[in-house]
Amino acid sequence: MKKTWPFEFVLLGAIWGASFLLTHIASPEFGILATAAMRVTVAAIVLIVLVQLMGLMQDLKQHWKATFLIGIVNSALPFALFAYAVRHINTGLIAILNATVPLFGAVIAWVWLKDKLSATRIVGLLLGFIGIALLTGEAANFKEGGSGIAVLACLGAAICYGLAGSLTKRYLSQVNPLASAAGSQIGASLVLLVPCALSWPTTMPSNAAWASVVALGVICTALAYVLYFRIIGQVGPAKSLTVTFLIPVFAMMYGVVLLNEKVTLWMVGCGLITVLGTALSTGLIKLGQEKN
Repeated sequence: MKKTWPFEFVLLGAIWGASFLLTHIASPEFGILATAAMRVTVAAIVLIVLVQLMGLMQDLKQHWKATFLIGIVNSALPFALFAYAVRHINTGLIAILNATVPLFGAVIAWVWLKDKLSATRIVGLLLGFIGIALLTGEAANFKEGGSGIAVLACLGAAICYGLAGSLTKRYLSQVNPLASAAGSQIGASLVLLVPCALSWPTTMPSNAAWASVVALGVICTALAYVLYFRIIGQVGPAKSLTVTFLIPVFAMMYGVVLLNEKVTLWMVGCGLITVLGTALSTGLIKLGQEKN
């Protein structure tokens, strides 16, 4: 069984990397809120079926309040923020900013859950935030029509994901991950239901846009969750977390090949600094013989 995880790991990076491309296609036609709503609704339907087939419905019913709440933070808000961002900045930059999730997660866990920070992790946090500052300082333009708000939206989404990690650890550590995933998507769907209805496009979206939101829900959310949990079961959460660093590689490749986006050396350099800082701050890389 463990021999399958390298392939699944790369596949997961490719799938989550494609989510920014698909959002880029869907968002202009569906709108920001409808894109996010369609993604979580499709994912919720698929995951509910899986939960029923695996006999986990009792877990879902027992912990619905916590899973619904986490769905708002982990899906509804960040998916909407990314749907806004892809209309203003390129997908490669968004993916790099998304790779800061473990960085923000480490800070939130330190402040809220009182996780201990070793010297390595402190160095990593400093390095990671330097990388973010350099990257956003170059990319963000807060003049009218600029990209500044979109960059802040990406960082806001990353903070949401980091907060969701601590919420999950605090309230759902004993719940089956698939049941948690299903509950979170149901919660996100309910929250976005009214905003979606109010902002539904007056012109019917194209087949490409429909295909994109369905792929976002089925592949980039439902299937991705299943793969992620399989990888965690095979190699543990620490190694599974490193998929975050693989996502920008695929996202930038898709952007260059399919969207004719430009990737600058500055973007790559700042991204590497940020990723290195994130790896250090999460304990994936340690300095010397230090133990967390």
